[in-house]
Amino acid sequence: MSAPPPARPRPASLADLFVSFTVLALQGFGGVLPVVQREIVERKRWLTHEEFVEDWAVAQIMPGPNVVNLAMMLGTRWFGLAGALTAMAGLIAVPLVLVLLLAALHARYAAHPAVAGALRGMAAVSAGLIAAAGLKLSTSLAKNPMPLPWCAAIAACAFVLLAWLRAPLVWVLPPLGGLGCVLAWRRLRP
Repeated sequence: MSAPPPARPRPASLADLFVSFTVLALQGFGGVLPVVQREIVERKRWLTHEEFVEDWAVAQIMPGPNVVNLAMMLGTRWFGLAGALTAMAGLIAVPLVLVLLLAALHARYAAHPAVAGALRGMAAVSAGLIAAAGLKLSTSLAKNPMPLPWCAAIAACAFVLLAWLRAPLVWVLPPLGGLGCVLAWRRLRP
């Protein structure tokens, strides 16, 4: 008789969930995807890489901030409504206080050249972190029902429309996302 699979790691309590999402939030100003992926998948092992990609995809199509959606989904999975509210509170409570303090400082010192330069540098670092997370998550495309060239074409089209032509996201996401869904559905149907 084979032994049952080992229990999956999960938050030990609501306090553990709150602290974990607070730590995530404090690490990820300007781009939390790489931090969330590293902490939840690689460090804590609460989700597999594939589960994270699936949950992240759902979090992105729901209204509201993606990371808040993901936090609420994960909190609900382990502790129900109390978990959803705890994860969300952990994600926004301390950062909210910090942002209010930073807003007051920014209002006072925004015109200083060193402050403007520091903000430009932080924007570049955030862009690099997001690009690195995208590359790391791209390995999950091997299990995607659509061929890689199709995925790359849709991503390239979105990049051109959003970055170069500055089309509004509301006009880009539904047609390209819909196209991706239809193409995947056609490849998956019997």
